[in-house]
Amino acid sequence: MRIIARRTLRAFLDALAGQKDQRAVRSAVDAWYAEVSKAAWRNSADVRRLYATASIVGADRIVFNIKGNDYRLVVSVDYEKAIVWIKWIGTHKQYDRISAAEVDHEE
Repeated sequence: MRIIARRTLRAFLDALAGQKDQRAVRSAVDAWYAEVSKAAWRNSADVRRLYATASIVGADRIVFNIKGNDYRLVVSVDYEKAIVWIKWIGTHKQYDRISAAEVDHEE
């Protein structure tokens, strides 16, 4: 899968500078990125095979648990074009204040 845009993830990780769990979050995000980059998802069932705890939100939105569910990553997927768009990443507490079906990285 092609992931757009890695800079969104980098900006989030850079914002965590100085926090005690920054390294663990960076490792978890990097692992997610590496796994998804190699994936060839054709549908949400393929996603669930690799990420059983992922939440499917609508036809194209998926929420991934990052670092033991401390953080959430919301993406949009176009299975036909094999593209994953990063829509949002934040803490579980911040996630509770957004709509995963509508959030966009610019918000």
